Amino acid sequence: MADSRGGPLVLGIETSCDETGVGIVRGHTLLADAVASSVDEHARFGGVVPEVASRAHLEAMVPTIQRALKDAGVTASDLDGIAVTAGPGLAGALLVGVSAAKAYAYALGKPLYGVNHLASHICVDQLEHGALPEPTMALLVSGGHSSLLLAPDITADVRPLGATIDDAAGEAFDKVARVLNLGFPGGPVIDRYAREGDPEAIRFPRGLTGPRDPLYDFSFSGLKTAVARWIEAKRAAGEQVPVADVSASFQEAVVDVLTRKAVRACKDNGVDHLMIGGGVAANSRLRAMAARRCEDAGITLRVPRPKLCTDNGAMVAALGAEMVARNRAASDWDLSADSSLPVTEPHVPGEGGPHSHGHSHDHDHVHEISKDNLYS
Repeated sequence: MADSRGGPLVLGIETSCDETGVGIVRGHTLLADAVASSVDEHARFGGVVPEVASRAHLEAMVPTIQRALKDAGVTASDLDGIAVTAGPGLAGALLVGVSAAKAYAYALGKPLYGVNHLASHICVDQLEHGALPEPTMALLVSGGHSSLLLAPDITADVRPLGATIDDAAGEAFDKVARVLNLGFPGGPVIDRYAREGDPEAIRFPRGLTGPRDPLYDFSFSGLKTAVARWIEAKRAAGEQVPVADVSASFQEAVVDVLTRKAVRACKDNGVDHLMIGGGVAANSRLRAMAARRCEDAGITLRVPRPKLCTDNGAMVAALGAEMVARNRAASDWDLSADSSLPVTEPHVPGEGGPHSHGHSHDHDHVHEISKDNLYS
């Protein structure tokens, strides 16, 4: 049973990309957020290598779960459920997390919840600012996603309003950083250089902002190309590239479009709250411009602290806890990873009722012995 004083106690596993995240929450309270990152292993390739990520998850999974349980001061048998990112993400990486979650849930006799990575990025804000307003408008910006989502019910009803038609915002940051020889990942280093630069130094294009363009969709491929050509022209002329000014001007173009479209979506849909999540939400200029534009428009801005914006297990646990609290159906044991799981599916429910996996919970004697050895 869930603790009536603070809500369900849920462990969440996140392995959609290059970080092994394990979080534990009770209701809206974060108890543990353990992360094992493999970003250094990918840096020499200039981007995430799926096979490297999968192997890193395999190595990190059990130690990271054990660390989270220790940090939270709970035992595995105390849990009310296990939540895991079922998609979207890298197929091999997702499979590691799903397999681990199924193993723990089965061994413990706990309900399993396969949840959506994007919906989790929205739900994590409950750990920072309390229950989400309904509906919530969410701008999610990361290396793989740039989306505007309307969520009347984060556990059952998430509606896509717009998305990137090419490069995601974080992907554009990585590619521009590569052209500037700033390394990987590009977001934090460009943010750092931009603070010393002039955002008005170079007028880079703002994609999909014309009168006939889609209102809520994004495009950053043209911007990325424009920046690369500008840099190439400088180098061809034998001139020094002003890294700080390029970083600031590029960042300004990205942030201008993101915030402008997000505020417009709020106004058009009569929503007075905007939540910003995903790795790029850690960007200082995005946070500052969003705060100013939301204040001017009378919109309440909710942005989690930077550590909760990047991929983490806490966000998965937060959505899992909400599933338990709202009595949503648990997933079946045949839950699989879905690299293209649509955001319209906040979780993957089973067919056997609110807390059924569609299969018997009866375990044989050998299994019960191993369970006692592992989790007593």
